[in-house]
Amino acid sequence: MRLKNNYFTKTYDHIILLKLFDLSMRFNGFPIKKAQHLLKSIQSIPEAEYSTYLSDQKKTILTHHLNNTPFYKLLAKNIDSSDWSSVPIMTKRDLQQPLKNRLSRSYSLNNVYINKTSGSSGDPFTFAKDKFCHALTWAIFEEWYGWHTVFNGKQGRFYGIPLDKKSYYKERVKDLALNRYRFNVFDLTEGAFDNWIKKFNNKRFIYITGYTSVLVAFAQHLLSKQIVLSKVCPTLQACLTTSEMCSETEREQMRKAFNIAIINEYGAAEFGLIALENDNHWNLNNVNLYIEVLDDKGNPVPEGQSGRIIITDLYNKAHPFIRYEIGDVGSIKKNNQKKLLLDHLVGRKEDYIKLPSGKLSPGLSFYYVTKSIMDSNCSIKEIKIKQHAIDIFEVEYVSKVEMNNTQKKKVKTALNKYLEKGVRVYFSKKPQLERTTKGKLKQFTSYIKS
Repeated sequence: MRLKNNYFTKTYDHIILLKLFDLSMRFNGFPIKKAQHLLKSIQSIPEAEYSTYLSDQKKTILTHHLNNTPFYKLLAKNIDSSDWSSVPIMTKRDLQQPLKNRLSRSYSLNNVYINKTSGSSGDPFTFAKDKFCHALTWAIFEEWYGWHTVFNGKQGRFYGIPLDKKSYYKERVKDLALNRYRFNVFDLTEGAFDNWIKKFNNKRFIYITGYTSVLVAFAQHLLSKQIVLSKVCPTLQACLTTSEMCSETEREQMRKAFNIAIINEYGAAEFGLIALENDNHWNLNNVNLYIEVLDDKGNPVPEGQSGRIIITDLYNKAHPFIRYEIGDVGSIKKNNQKKLLLDHLVGRKEDYIKLPSGKLSPGLSFYYVTKSIMDSNCSIKEIKIKQHAIDIFEVEYVSKVEMNNTQKKKVKTALNKYLEKGVRVYFSKKPQLERTTKGKLKQFTSYIKS
């Protein structure tokens, strides 16, 4: 009887949370009900007709931006609209101009959803979605997370958090409303990990989610102490890793340390959910996204072969993301004409930041540092942060003008806030930044030996 009561209680709580979420979306002008209805309609398309749906929607979004978005019309001025291969590949560099210049007609900064990329690729920028597109993104999250009913309960959240008061308290209110507890991922010392273990002993977490590197570091600490997390917190059932790649070795470490299901998610700020693991496969989101894998010359690669991942948002009418290169390498295989699987993914992975006090922080901490100098005018084109000594950081950047004293002060303040006081930083303006052999720009690199 106790198990039944727990089940119905969790189900009831989940229904209440979903209703509150839907109400919040509608209150803020996002047509979530309309988006959910469209999602059901797309899912009902027969397999034999699905490629036609994708072709029609590609043509619709391309035509919309050619006719209504001057920025995109200039970018794609020489294309043959009936030949998809002639549509140019967009990169982050193409988008590094004021956001208002990139919006489609009838959209302004006041009637769209605005967000920023994490900058983990080294090319941070601000982008927009129309409100229906954003609602559809969240309808898909809600639907796909529903595959794993475990995601209905108390969440342990291993993400960063902005430390400016307005953004900080906004995230805290969201955490409270969505039944989640946020751990401080800016401190990865043994003492911090021990405090995390105490928190698991006191709270009834159902699942945990967060940066792969943080969860792996926590798992390694647990293994060193011969502690199994599910024994500390018996209600714990699953772990969702995101934002960084998770190798099989790391997955096995987490399995041993947590003794729960490990589920991988692949997403991006620009698109939301790109792929989610289910039944031992990564299901690819070809509901509101059209995803291609191309070689270095822009040609499609054979099924199962790795190449550049190129994504088109089929519903974003406010801002074009058409054949957009996200910066990752992977491969796709077909389960059937309607269902695609992400077969292999090579994504970005950041180093740990080592600090004078002995504290460790994840490289993604620099997301919050770079946000401090990002602006809608995109005066800073690219950023790369190097750690040359335990207390010395170099900020390399590409810009038409020198970084001013106000910007430099913001970076120094952010470093002291998100890492620790006393670290030193100097700035180097570059015509271009060093990239990997695959053309990627790693935002943070440590030159300190382990």
